[in-house]
Amino acid sequence: MSAYVVSLQEIDHTQLLRVGGKGLNLGELSKMDGIHVPEGFCVTTEAYHQALKHNEAFRALVHQLTKLNTDDRDQIGELCKKIRKVIMEVEIPSDVVKDVSHVLTRLGDEHAYAVRSSATAEDLPHASFAGQQDTYLNIIGKDAILQHIRKCWSSLYTDRAVIYRMQNGFDHSQVHLSVIIQRMVFPQASGVLFTADPIHSNRKVVSIDASFGLGEAIVSGLVTADCYKVQEDNIVDKMIATKKWAIYGQKEGGTETQPIDPDQQNSQTLTDQQILQLARIGKQIETYFGCPQDIEWCLVDDTFYIVQSRPITTLYPIPEADDQENRVYISVGHQQMMTDPMKPLGLSIFQLTSFQPMKKAGGRLFVDVTHLLASPDSREMLFNAIEQSDPLIKDALITIVEREGFIKSRPKGEGVQHISKINEGMSWGFLEKNLHKDPTIVRDLIKQSEASLAELKQNIQTKSGLDLFDFILEDCLRLKKMLSDSQSLDVIMVAMNASFWINKKMQEWLGEKNAADTLTLSVPNNITSEMGLALLDVADVIRPYPEVVHYLQHTQDENFLDELTKFDGGQEAKEAILAYLDKYGMRCTGEIDITKPRWSEKPTSLIPMILSNIKNFEPNASARKFEQGRQEALNKERELLERLKQLPDGEHKAKQTKQVIRLIRDFIGYREYPKYSMINRFFVYKQALMKEAEQLVQANVIREKEDIFYLTFEELREVVATNKLDDQIINKRKEEHKRFEKLTPPRVITSDGEIIAGKYKRENLPPHAIVGLPVSSGVIEGRARVILKMEEADLEDGDILVTAYTDPSWTPLFVNIKGLVTEVGGLMTHGAVIAREYGLPAVVGVENATKRIKDGQRIRVHGTEGYIEIL
Repeated sequence: MSAYVVSLQEIDHTQLLRVGGKGLNLGELSKMDGIHVPEGFCVTTEAYHQALKHNEAFRALVHQLTKLNTDDRDQIGELCKKIRKVIMEVEIPSDVVKDVSHVLTRLGDEHAYAVRSSATAEDLPHASFAGQQDTYLNIIGKDAILQHIRKCWSSLYTDRAVIYRMQNGFDHSQVHLSVIIQRMVFPQASGVLFTADPIHSNRKVVSIDASFGLGEAIVSGLVTADCYKVQEDNIVDKMIATKKWAIYGQKEGGTETQPIDPDQQNSQTLTDQQILQLARIGKQIETYFGCPQDIEWCLVDDTFYIVQSRPITTLYPIPEADDQENRVYISVGHQQMMTDPMKPLGLSIFQLTSFQPMKKAGGRLFVDVTHLLASPDSREMLFNAIEQSDPLIKDALITIVEREGFIKSRPKGEGVQHISKINEGMSWGFLEKNLHKDPTIVRDLIKQSEASLAELKQNIQTKSGLDLFDFILEDCLRLKKMLSDSQSLDVIMVAMNASFWINKKMQEWLGEKNAADTLTLSVPNNITSEMGLALLDVADVIRPYPEVVHYLQHTQDENFLDELTKFDGGQEAKEAILAYLDKYGMRCTGEIDITKPRWSEKPTSLIPMILSNIKNFEPNASARKFEQGRQEALNKERELLERLKQLPDGEHKAKQTKQVIRLIRDFIGYREYPKYSMINRFFVYKQALMKEAEQLVQANVIREKEDIFYLTFEELREVVATNKLDDQIINKRKEEHKRFEKLTPPRVITSDGEIIAGKYKRENLPPHAIVGLPVSSGVIEGRARVILKMEEADLEDGDILVTAYTDPSWTPLFVNIKGLVTEVGGLMTHGAVIAREYGLPAVVGVENATKRIKDGQRIRVHGTEGYIEIL
């Protein structure tokens, strides 16, 4: 071993910074029993460092690169081209040349070699960097090998590698490159092996891609490979592709593409015995590294050689389980309309208010529904409940239930007590029992909640230290009791079932779909829709003052409210915004996570929406919009009743319908209030905990107040009690959270790690229709505005909002749009409820909507039928 050269067998797990991720893994593989790795060595990162450390041109160009971001594609391309030119012209230090020559002489100068890049930020558990640096095959001769070492070094600065580093937060100057030089093997077949199915993420299924010749044919897309699936030492699936071409090494060096004999093109690349042998090798390697692996292999004279193994970084983590039984988990985030990862403090406080145990995975929460699927009665109730929040989850669960033997069956009737009857009654009998409910009950429930909140705000002021944590725990129990209050739940259930009854009966009697959508326009007591209209009133206060409007258009200062008073009308503007924040300032995007910045903490979040309201609306728009909706609902009611009276037994049908419509109008608005109440309490907890964080900063226990977000509630309690914390915990959790942000959470995942996707079953749709769930009736055409962050919204009147999900914080945007498309949601989730109340055609649960629909495209949203057309 020297500073510049190390053999594969000499590499150990401590040498990542010397040999890079690929070199490190090859070193580990070369020491494993029964695993064949082509002989070779690494030219260490020290050689790269020595070659470039005094090169001022290189350093200056890299420094310029650090000032760019991923949007600066043209500038990145120009700088990368210059950097690669500098590297290709650099002189390799004489000591490096000497060490490389010495090893090549020992291995045999006459042999062909593969020259491969291995960066220090490559093949890592959290970022694979797969294919970002270059590999060169069948290189012969010392001079050619030295030249290709330079080529590998320069590939550290291809456009794709640089942009990938930017996206993953790696500092260019801190990433170095080692070069692996291995004896070339000339395989009859090669390919890739995944020890977990890369499509469905099932950890029990090994997936093998195989084709003739060198693996470059697969990597380059020249051929479609055979694909074999192996589970528990059985081949469970085969796809034999037509393989017209293969890449082979040439005697004089380099590679060439050759046609495959027509008789061989459709033959199986590997025998069944070889497939099973390779799958076993893959599982052996996975066991050694302790996580699923992406493995490159070659078959030479009936021997499998492994030329690379790296972690599969795209698999979603499996929720933790207490046993080895088959489990089925459903996403909490998809039902709460918040699929972003939550920080540990947010996760733990949300869990404190939950009525059922939840499992963590990838910074999200999941509920184990295995026991509910095991019994026919509880299964039916679960399906009825889940259909209202996310039908795709229901379809995925049906797929699992239909698999023989995955879930152990339980007798009928078992497990029913575990879930509430969400869909207890669309029958007239259920509703008749509730016809005489006094509508003032809603006002009383709201008053009770407001009084309880005021009491909480007063009492928490006197708490600190461990007393505060005990107090919050007690109040979480109080909050759970409020959320499960029988009167509160009755009001919501009556309104929901009244809506279902109206939709069902109006379609049956009149052939009219989704009649309840219009009947729910501008209902009283909907705290969330009132929030959107209230921001129109704030715009009315500010609109007459051009200086204030101009200031808001250009400020990014979170203390902008203090500056407003310098301008004519600034005091009025400040008071209007503060009054709005006093009522709604605890809201924000992703509000179920207590760690997310609230509008009161980041009031600039409101500025784009206020400015949009000023631009797109005339004064007094709030009252006009509400009254317009109310009149539409009244007119719809009259129309339905008149049509019903023309039917046989029409007077009776009309009387029933009128009574049910009153239930909807009186009670449906309250459905949004319990969550508003919960988020209010969360913000009170947060403000109190941030005071404790200030104490911890002053005591030098943490560096900044927000560090407490990376501790669970119990961990934070312990830190407050002891004034001690391992610094590494916070850093580790921050890195973990960054990884979780890159993951897409599944709706349904099993204990095997398999992600089950649900499907909409729909017929007679136009070609190329993008299918989702219809939740708010009507058809609208307009410009699609694909918006991932609410504060970045720049909407014109008539735009259609396309986004991943909407929670209540998005409601102020709804007054500016004409239609809604989301990736997540169901009939009774927030976005659907508010879309109906505002009269916006809406389609939700549209898989990958923000990728399939481009910002600025003209689209047509069919809110009644549940699909989108790109025009």
